[in-house]
Amino acid sequence: MRKVFLLLLALGGCAASHAPPFATVPYAPFSRSAAVAIATDEWRLWGSRVGEAPDYTQTTATMGERQQGLWQRVGEYWWEGMNAGTTESRWAGKYNAQGKIFPVAANGQYAWSAAFISYVMRMAGAGSAFPYAADHSHYINYAARAAEGEIAHPLLIAENPATYAPRLGDLACFGRENARNLTFADLPTKSNFPSHCGIIVGGRPGQIDMIGGNVQDAVVLEHAKAGSQGRLTGKYWLAVLRVLYKEQ
Repeated sequence: MRKVFLLLLALGGCAASHAPPFATVPYAPFSRSAAVAIATDEWRLWGSRVGEAPDYTQTTATMGERQQGLWQRVGEYWWEGMNAGTTESRWAGKYNAQGKIFPVAANGQYAWSAAFISYVMRMAGAGSAFPYAADHSHYINYAARAAEGEIAHPLLIAENPATYAPRLGDLACFGRENARNLTFADLPTKSNFPSHCGIIVGGRPGQIDMIGGNVQDAVVLEHAKAGSQGRLTGKYWLAVLRVLYKEQ
């Protein structure tokens, strides 16, 4: 009986995530290089599409997320990116939690861009410290509260894009739809809001490169304009989430 109890206790301890041991232990320190490499490899898997940021368009002409081999990949983002027990963890590129195909018109209800970011962070070794969520605004607000000193030992800290130059592995975020006019000063908000974040993977003078999920129904590398000091330009940028990696 003692062995059974210990087994159940161990399984209960693992219930927080669906991640493999290399990510939950983790085998290697949570690092910028790991996050960038994972995001870049996923981008290549989806055909190495390139666009201009900020963008959050969905193209029903291709619907890569509903194609064989890719809807399953989106399912992995949900399964491994979300915490165990959440309804979203059972979603896939075209299937709901009951395993039934949802109509194309309902795609917006199953947007997976935040699941993609959560997946990258989980696989890179963030462990239980990252605020995994199906909605970007959840961790934007977390980072904003951290910036105000409300969270002890945070993994993310919100920075004003007008004064902070993002580094590799940071997250660049903007508001969408009715949140397009939100500014850094408005954070944190009292409730979730439509938004999008991409992970910084590179750049050059005048340009910052980021990778995001569910852009054009795929994982896309986007070019964003940057000023001479390496900061994002354009009033639409809401915040840069500085990620506190264990290994720089």
